Amino acid sequence: MDKITYNDAFEELKTLILDLEQGEITVDELAAKVKRAALLIELCKKKLTATEEEVNKVIESMEE
Repeated sequence: MDKITYNDAFEELKTLILDLEQGEITVDELAAKVKRAALLIELCKKKLTATEEEVNKVIESMEE
């Protein structure tokens, strides 16, 4: 799962949300789609946090 890029995860998440909003997902698929969405959200959060930490390190090294 970590090999997926942030952009790919975000695009898939947007598609899942659109499907949910438009009623494109059956009741049988709902639980699996919600679980997938939760995984994608977690992945995006981790990637954003890692990027923020990396940027902060660069900024700190520039200030030294």
